[in-house]
Amino acid sequence: MRKFKIPNMGALLAFEASARHESFTHAAKELFLTESAISRQIATLESNLGVRLFVRAKQRVVLTRAGRLYSTQVRRALENLDRDTLSIIAHGSGGGYLELAVLPTFASQWLIPRLKDFNDRTPDVRINMGVRTDTFSFEESHFEAAIHYGKPTWPGTSSDYLFGEEVVPICSPSLLSKPIKKPHELLAYPLLHSTTRPDAWTRWLSDLGVEDNSTMQGVRYELHTMLISAAAAGLGVALVPKFFVEGQLKQLGLIIPFEAATVADSAYYLVYPTELSHGKPLELFRTWLLEQASAYKAPKP
Repeated sequence: MRKFKIPNMGALLAFEASARHESFTHAAKELFLTESAISRQIATLESNLGVRLFVRAKQRVVLTRAGRLYSTQVRRALENLDRDTLSIIAHGSGGGYLELAVLPTFASQWLIPRLKDFNDRTPDVRINMGVRTDTFSFEESHFEAAIHYGKPTWPGTSSDYLFGEEVVPICSPSLLSKPIKKPHELLAYPLLHSTTRPDAWTRWLSDLGVEDNSTMQGVRYELHTMLISAAAAGLGVALVPKFFVEGQLKQLGLIIPFEAATVADSAYYLVYPTELSHGKPLELFRTWLLEQASAYKAPKP
């Protein structure tokens, strides 16, 4: 049972707008209220909290340290409430929004280029995307589904296999002093690593019969877009999913110095809390995504 009274929504909205503008006048215009109404809301809020949120200075107001901290917390809470409200509305209709956590390079290189087809087929549903590169708690986030790379071992969720991936080394042609004829020759150059797949080089070279302690050495980048840019800049050789660069090597100023057909043992999955699996936006997106994945991994004629 709560031992204190949560401020009313009107006061919180007045405070958030006033804090963002550091102006009661601008907050009043945004919320279609009078300046005196905003001032009263703030005064009541400060009285209830027992904390001064603004310092009045002539024609303007300035946030106190406590006010600045509280404004950040209130803004985040209002944004979460807005997203949660849109999400719950979506569960009751054929339309709405799906909050999807994505891997950034996967989204930009594979998912988003195909998304117009989904929008054309399902005009009442839109996909909001946010970045998550590791597993997370759905209960503690606003996300309703995620594109996950790894194994389908995410507690409390259901998952659908999308496809695996072939990884290839890439680099700037200016980096190489001579053509690469065997995989171990790549160790003569700096290896660029992904922080989310730290053992990718070790696994790839091991599959090709190369065992060497130096495979873990080299700088690390969190995003594959960074790896691709670093390789193009001549900083070293990166190991990336082939479909991230397929058809763009010349445009990016990259080459594949050594071709080898190796497929990672992990894969891409659509993951979602089991209890949300019947929500209409998720159901429609899931059907479409599985169709797209099936078409992508089908043998090309």
